[in-house]
Amino acid sequence: MNIIETALPGVLIIEPKVFGDERGFFLESWNRQAFAAQDLELDFVQDNHSRSRQGILRGLHYQIHNPQGKLVRVTAGRVFDVAVDIRRSSPHFGQWTGVALSADNHRMLWVPAGFAHGFYVMSASADFLYKCTRLYAPEHERCIRWDATEIGIDWPLVDGQPPQLSAKDALGLPLSDAEVFD
Repeated sequence: MNIIETALPGVLIIEPKVFGDERGFFLESWNRQAFAAQDLELDFVQDNHSRSRQGILRGLHYQIHNPQGKLVRVTAGRVFDVAVDIRRSSPHFGQWTGVALSADNHRMLWVPAGFAHGFYVMSASADFLYKCTRLYAPEHERCIRWDATEIGIDWPLVDGQPPQLSAKDALGLPLSDAEVFD
């Protein structure tokens, strides 16, 4: 596998080895030993799968207690995936990085605990899978606005149209008002 560092230390683009021919392809999306050899000692406890239509934006989510690390990938369609450093003590606090993840490029993104995460669906629909290091705890979930001016994410909005948000995500807070990590 190929590991690509992003502008945010700890957030990594992971390109698995893909073996393909006229019949299709095979890739190994998770192997504890292979990841450990890359200094990624991860213990996943929950797998999630979501499907969303074009124009849906989910995020920016995080858990303030029991923070989750997430290994994310797309198995159908294409998304723009974003991680935001929300560790107040970090020199990168409030900075973001984004990457296109698709069924075609097979890329994954490692989003460590201490980061808010969100994605925007650019294709007609997308299947988004993520492995989590901690169980989902809705009482600890928080949400930062997708368009928080302090962060300034450059979302690749289809036709420049505003994204579709869940009622919960529409209530996301500006970074300045959000509960963040020390």
